[in-house]
Amino acid sequence: MTEKTVIKTDKSPAAIGPYSQAIKFGNLVMTSGQIPLTPQGELVSDDVKEQTRQSLENVKAILEEAGTSMDNVVKTTVFISDMNDFPKVNEVYSSFFKEPYPARSCVQVARLPKDVKVEIEVIALVK
Repeated sequence: MTEKTVIKTDKSPAAIGPYSQAIKFGNLVMTSGQIPLTPQGELVSDDVKEQTRQSLENVKAILEEAGTSMDNVVKTTVFISDMNDFPKVNEVYSSFFKEPYPARSCVQVARLPKDVKVEIEVIALVK
């Protein structure tokens, strides 16, 4: 039976609640939603593009700690506070992935932790 392994890195902000940065189970890594905090826990900016970049940098660091990379992401979920920001989020998002792109959901939500504009979680393969 496969056991779950906690993934933790100081290259991304620490969890701000009772959850792990990511869990590895078999050949899958599932990250918790990453918001645009620096590894020191500070909000990177109020700009949605900079927030998207920081959220994805946090995801990237966690995946690297788990022994995988953005190239192995198979599914992403993007939460945004304003669907009008979608083109800006998409512009930055597209710089982190190449074809074949991961499957993705993007939803507008009423509110995100610390009132940020974007939160991103992924599922990746470990090869």
